[in-house]
Amino acid sequence: MCGIVGYVGSRQAPALLMEGLKRLEYRGYDSAGVAVISGGKIVRRRTAGKLANLEALIKKDPLNGSVALGHTRWATHGKPSEENAHPHSDCSGSLVVIHNGIIENYLDIKHALTKSGHVFQSETDTEVVAHLIEEKLKSLGDRKSGPTPDLNDPLLFFEATRLALNEVRGAYALAVLWSRAPDVIIAAKTASPLIIGLGEGENFLASDVPGFLSHTRKAVFMEDGEMAVLKADRCTYFNLKGQKIEKAVTQIQWDRTMAEKAGYRHFMLKEIYEQPTSCENTMRGRFYPLMDVMEREAGVSAAVLKGVRHIYMVACGTAYHCCLVGKYWIEKMAAVPVHVEIASEFRYRETMVGPEDLVITISQSGETADTLAAVRLAKGEGAKVLSVCNTVGSAITRVADYNLYTHCGPEFGVASTKAFIGQLTAMAVFTLHFAMARGTMLEAEGRAFIEDLIKVPGHIREALKLEPEIKQIARQFYKKEHFLFIGRYVNFAIALEAALKLKEISYIHAEGYAAGELKHGPIALIDENMPVVAIATRSKVLEKMISSFEEVKARGARLIVLSTKGDGLLQGADFNLQLPPVPELFSPIVNIIPLQMLAYHIADLRGCDVDQPRNLAKSVTVE
Repeated sequence: MCGIVGYVGSRQAPALLMEGLKRLEYRGYDSAGVAVISGGKIVRRRTAGKLANLEALIKKDPLNGSVALGHTRWATHGKPSEENAHPHSDCSGSLVVIHNGIIENYLDIKHALTKSGHVFQSETDTEVVAHLIEEKLKSLGDRKSGPTPDLNDPLLFFEATRLALNEVRGAYALAVLWSRAPDVIIAAKTASPLIIGLGEGENFLASDVPGFLSHTRKAVFMEDGEMAVLKADRCTYFNLKGQKIEKAVTQIQWDRTMAEKAGYRHFMLKEIYEQPTSCENTMRGRFYPLMDVMEREAGVSAAVLKGVRHIYMVACGTAYHCCLVGKYWIEKMAAVPVHVEIASEFRYRETMVGPEDLVITISQSGETADTLAAVRLAKGEGAKVLSVCNTVGSAITRVADYNLYTHCGPEFGVASTKAFIGQLTAMAVFTLHFAMARGTMLEAEGRAFIEDLIKVPGHIREALKLEPEIKQIARQFYKKEHFLFIGRYVNFAIALEAALKLKEISYIHAEGYAAGELKHGPIALIDENMPVVAIATRSKVLEKMISSFEEVKARGARLIVLSTKGDGLLQGADFNLQLPPVPELFSPIVNIIPLQMLAYHIADLRGCDVDQPRNLAKSVTVE
């Protein structure tokens, strides 16, 4: 969730840090800070609130230096404030730490350090790391020991950090500066993302690639339990035992323009309009030959797919809603039982997964802590894991047995849009090849499936043309404080996702329900002040949907209906958004488009920060 950037080189670091932090704003944050080694000392600037506050502070009181760290914090321990903002210092002020994650045993460490005379200045768990390294430096004294005699970096600094981290329990991506080693950054990672960017005569670190993408495309993805020593001319890597290791360099394919708004008012709106391309990119090259695409693309053979007994799908938030759609698809097309689980709950119940089961995990970032823990639990029970992910080299993709990437490009809006479309498309591709491998779909049926699916991007483009009508609807309802979304069959999950989108970015209370459940409680909420959105596009349950929205209309609700062109205007609807005819199975991919757009325009009219909603983060890397 937090944004981490670091720089060591010959250029002035403060401007580079601010640029990198701005490119990581999508991760969500509530305070920010930087630390620079200047004149042999560490100088910090920290503020609560947005980066504009930090920028104004630095402008008023400039910083100079070419080795520095920057951070945007999303509060987990302690309120958003200057005192709790990173970087955090030791007692001497000669050492600072930035950190993403949670130190689970920080209270025990803090208690021991307080007894030793350390004085803490914040409420955070992070600060204990700075004091713990300080304590290790004291205990080591001037003795210099380390894993490699030829390492020119101060070995005392490295060894003290390594020893401190061996006492820390929890999740962390962190970086440390020490004024007595003014040309060095030490970084480490366990269970939170950290990436090194390799330049010419300079090096970077960040919690995500956009933090340094405008300066280099050469990246090294840190693994759990690894440390890096960064200098301007080289980076050296170690494990927590102090043993030197070699790391592979990845060439990042994203270009800088992919991170720009391209003239749209918000990243979210831009990403809504990118969804036809996201859908096309995710399906491109993944249809033929029908029997071996999954082995080529994801590494899973037809033989493995044929032997699957049950499928378990685990995810959080928007990705969980994709799983719900995938359940309908797989059970219908492949005739295999599918169990959909919220990842945070899957972890703590008595799971029944085993070696004959396939666990499918879906995550945009590939760093979602609960989902990652669920993956590890499943693997511990002997199950095979297939990840559906947008981020190459992320933690979940490194743990999974098989990976099916969505190829959506970076998504900067915190509320997921194009990543969701990519996930749905990837699940459709998987369903096709899974059913073919198991013999529940004939080749002719598979080709018909493909013909319908390749038309979906065009249907999305048609749905985007509804924006003028959606704006008018938003103007009617943006002051409402409650919304109800209803759907059935494959579109029940879309009712859930539409409600989530509205909640996330507009702060309106919204609920998604299976329409058949109205009479079992929710109908008590309906009156003339309750807008109801009904997903009533062409399907085998359309008559049932019509009965449901007649029930809510009879109780005075304002009714917004999604219908199919050619079905005529449905009687009783106050507003009718007509979508192109789409096969029922693929209708969720198209139906969510106007509902994302509705949430966006309502939030914009309410003056909300659409791209960075309060209390939310793009990558949830803590439980």
